[in-house]
Amino acid sequence: MHAIKGGSVERIRYSSADLDGGEALRREQWISSLSSGYAHLHADPVMETAFKGELSIAKAGQVSIGSIRGTVKSITRSRENITVQNTNNLVLLLNAGPSSLCVDQSRRSVELASGASVVIEQCEPSLIRVSDGNCNLVAVQTERDHVRLRYAGVEDCLMSVVPASTPLQGLIQAYLAMLVDPAGLTTPLINQFAPDHIADIIAAAASSTRPAPLQGEARFGVLSRERLEEARRYIRQNLDNPDLNDEHVADHISISQSQLRKDFEREGLSIGRYIRERRLDRALTMLRDPACSRYRIIDIAFACGFRNLVTFNRAFRDAYGATPSELRQNF
Repeated sequence: MHAIKGGSVERIRYSSADLDGGEALRREQWISSLSSGYAHLHADPVMETAFKGELSIAKAGQVSIGSIRGTVKSITRSRENITVQNTNNLVLLLNAGPSSLCVDQSRRSVELASGASVVIEQCEPSLIRVSDGNCNLVAVQTERDHVRLRYAGVEDCLMSVVPASTPLQGLIQAYLAMLVDPAGLTTPLINQFAPDHIADIIAAAASSTRPAPLQGEARFGVLSRERLEEARRYIRQNLDNPDLNDEHVADHISISQSQLRKDFEREGLSIGRYIRERRLDRALTMLRDPACSRYRIIDIAFACGFRNLVTFNRAFRDAYGATPSELRQNF
């Protein structure tokens, strides 16, 4: 692994070609370092072909941009990986390869054609599946609040595909070449403004997936959206509380319950439904996470705020067509 500091930019390059030993050993070393090192990801290599793997990262201020290239068929970020880094960043993933790839997160799956991108959360498990095993993935990340300052509705746009026809691909690739390449042009001014520029790019990517607001939506206003995002964040952070309800949420953000209900209803949601869906999201993620395999089903139910196993099993089966035990066995 090569770490280089130039100005205020820290660059990391880690290539399997630079490692000693035979192919099997180099593959094992590269994958092991990827999961335990800076990226905290697990890569599943293509076994039927010669292995190649290269990780390139540049970090400037609060933003980082990097790429993973190689014979990799999937990239996983588990709950255990998340715990190690403990960040609340948003990540823009760009498929820079010629073939499509799929991104799974929070019960949703999207397909990215070549040049397409999607914004995901770093604080939630994710799975990236490469259709032909030739991965060329670019990731740009920064703090969630930096993006939210530019676009308050960013959480509504997570896991929405940004098509390749937008000019974002060229901008991201330009920053990748400029910041990651040791020979790239970096000056104090570039280093100073790159974090803001990249936060702008992520916000622009997210906002481009939303349709133009209708007349009623235009009156919703920034303040209402900020309240809604704060309510959603509070709910996600307190899912283990079985007593979580609209009263708790309204008290936390200092508004009336009726106003909170209106904020959710404008988005076509009810508070109770949103809480239950997030509980089930978390349960599904934990059941799929190898790091949580030691937990009993009832432990997962309690960790997600369900009061008893009967209620949990019924709600889970209604949502996913299988009981938690059946899903864990099949997974």
